[in-house]
Amino acid sequence: MPPAALYAVDLVAVSILTFALYFPRHRRRDLVVAYLGVNVGVLAVSAVLASASVAAGLGLGLFGVLSIIRLRSDELSQREVAYYFAALALGLLGGLGTSAGWLGVAGSALILVVMAVADHPRLLARYGSQTIVLDRAVVDRAELTAHLEALLGARVRSVSVQELDLADDTTRVEVRYDLPRDGDLPARPAVASVAAPDTLAVTR
Repeated sequence: MPPAALYAVDLVAVSILTFALYFPRHRRRDLVVAYLGVNVGVLAVSAVLASASVAAGLGLGLFGVLSIIRLRSDELSQREVAYYFAALALGLLGGLGTSAGWLGVAGSALILVVMAVADHPRLLARYGSQTIVLDRAVVDRAELTAHLEALLGARVRSVSVQELDLADDTTRVEVRYDLPRDGDLPARPAVASVAAPDTLAVTR
């Protein structure tokens, strides 16, 4: 396949990744610029490397170096890290995939399909995680779990106490939970009643 065709495939693929998948779902303009810039930069450099005899090794080295630099410069969510690596991979496939031919195009398509499905809002939509700061120090784990379930209206699966501040009377926790299905909604008051509603309403 001609290199120009692969470059065009890469530009179309990264445009789909950025403007059709990422931005409509997450709305971060700064990362749109980052994904496009990283992809085109990697495409340009890897295209130059493809003309040399050391393309594969330097391409993988470029992938690793750019990943470390970018990920150390800003805090990204796991979803955004996945999009970032997808943009890098698309650039490498476009720049170094001339010898692979249609396999490079198939690899780009596979990346887009996986990202579209894995990041779909309906996939595992009931499951979530949050970092919550409570306005009181809760030492008892059962009480903490009941409080979080009543607060979130969800079934708590995992609670990790990040900070217990007895001086300021706060608790910082990372909680993983799943929301009840529609059929489970009538059962939620029974769970909430475990933690005293009056106690939950108190702000110290």
